[in-house]
Amino acid sequence: MLHSDFVEFQAIKPAVKKPEQIKEKTDRMEECLLVLTSVEKNDGEAEVKKAAEEIEKICREVGTKKVMIYPWAHLSSELADLEDAGKILEKLYREIKKNCDVKKAPFGWYKSFTVKVKGHPLSELSREIRAAKEESKALVAERKLKSHWYIVDTHGALYRIEKKNGDISGFDFTGYERLKAFAAYEISKSREVKKEPPHVKLMREQEIANYEGGSDPGNLKFYPKGRLIKALLEELITREMLSYGAMELETPIMYDYEHESLKKYLNRFPARQYVVNSPNKKLFLRFAACFGQFLTAKDAVISYKQLPVRLYEMAKCYRAEQRGEIAGLRRLRAFTMPDCHALCRDFEQAKEEMITRFKVAKKIHQAIGFNIKEDFELGIRVTKSFYNEHKDFINELVKLWGKPALLEMWDERFFYFVLKYEWNFVDNNNKAAALTTDQFDVENAEAYNINFIDESGNRERPIIMHFSPGAIERIMYALLEREYRRMREGKSPMLPVWLSPTQVRIIPVSDKYLKNAIDFANQLKNVRVDIDDSADSLSKKIRKAEKEWIPYIAVLGDKEVKSGKLNVRVRERKEVREMAMEELQKTISEECKGKPFRQLNLPTLLSKRVVFFG
Repeated sequence: MLHSDFVEFQAIKPAVKKPEQIKEKTDRMEECLLVLTSVEKNDGEAEVKKAAEEIEKICREVGTKKVMIYPWAHLSSELADLEDAGKILEKLYREIKKNCDVKKAPFGWYKSFTVKVKGHPLSELSREIRAAKEESKALVAERKLKSHWYIVDTHGALYRIEKKNGDISGFDFTGYERLKAFAAYEISKSREVKKEPPHVKLMREQEIANYEGGSDPGNLKFYPKGRLIKALLEELITREMLSYGAMELETPIMYDYEHESLKKYLNRFPARQYVVNSPNKKLFLRFAACFGQFLTAKDAVISYKQLPVRLYEMAKCYRAEQRGEIAGLRRLRAFTMPDCHALCRDFEQAKEEMITRFKVAKKIHQAIGFNIKEDFELGIRVTKSFYNEHKDFINELVKLWGKPALLEMWDERFFYFVLKYEWNFVDNNNKAAALTTDQFDVENAEAYNINFIDESGNRERPIIMHFSPGAIERIMYALLEREYRRMREGKSPMLPVWLSPTQVRIIPVSDKYLKNAIDFANQLKNVRVDIDDSADSLSKKIRKAEKEWIPYIAVLGDKEVKSGKLNVRVRERKEVREMAMEELQKTISEECKGKPFRQLNLPTLLSKRVVFFG
């Protein structure tokens, strides 16, 4: 950028096959800012707006409102193709024209030019424009939207609440302390993490997961135990979703940033995007499975007789969350989300479907090991008009929930949905995190041209529902935070037996009984069992097993070998029992009945294991 007394040019001859069409080959501008500009691969709307802002800022600093945009390909070796570059320069011209007197030298021509540059300190400047972050319009709107907050009880009564001087007034929260903490968190709208959540220490100590300094923040590494837990959760949820009637598919993880339908949705969803530059496109990593499932539904031939149509994917997703919001397994930039969309004929069918999925979510979380009433709080977000029209349905949801819920109401709709509910876990720092969610989407069927054929052969738009039982990592976070709470209450923390990486640890009292321990371990079928063959003392081996939250710790010595019965410490009940192998097998099989099973993905003998953390 050169602050100039004048610049004048003459177009000599075309430099490309299809140069910009021009009427005049010469032009001149005085007292102006000459902007020598090159357009690089994957430059788009965000770069145009940022460049225009920077140019206008410098115009103010040097005291001019006149700009000459001059194509100057020599600034970069990563140039955009000719068609894209021409379009971007035209967009830059139009953007600057809103506030300045602007001219543009012809694109695609060899030109001679003369310029006289002023000599002050700001007369010669350069800038490289890159969009620092991709932020949807929905994120901006979310910060500005005015919300009205209520508590809805199981009888349908609505209590207006507000936060004053750090306290919530308008409802008696006696017996609903976590609901109060959830309301305070939501009303504050602050997602910043100022104190490390307790589960972060636990996920490391239990060798489940850890931060990876060689990656982007919020992309965790999962040790073998963590990978096993994740795989079991993924399998259980997928099994339940298929039983519910969802059709599993797989779609791409990255999409064209400039795709018309996709771009509309980007700006309607409050999430920050990861942007990837391919050799010929600007792409974004998906933050949900919506994009692939919507494009799939657009191409499908669907009859009203087939509705509701349910599409499901265990989707790896990416959101460029702000660094101060990232916290262990609670809020990540890379996560795994079971995502299910249902296409429904109308709101009546959609409401029936939401009740069905509400019950599916309950079944899933109870199977995982959660107590719905104790572990979660229900949040509902709704537009005022939808609430007034469908108040009975919302009250039905709360009644099905079985305790009061938080309701956020908007006067006007900005987002693509008119109703959204969330099951939230309130952690030990009084931060809330949504697991299960479902939504009524009233925009994307039209945006993506998704149709079904009605009885008369006409094309109609479905109501789209967005359902997820919860990101896998966030389920793990909730389980760990709950166990930390149990620790504070003096209870023994443990994962549900079906999720415990090691379900039974056999501890021989000496090396003499190692072979016997292996024989005992081989008798257990579909049980994850390991053996502590270390040189530690018996008491240290037991303490180590307890620190690893092993549900069943079996000590093996001469007495046990002779009797065929093990001396078993049952962690959940804090008791020691004498158990025959058949009884131990039956007990674990009953506890894990109906749950998926995976083999232990670590060596059976502890002496063969590496230490991943600590």
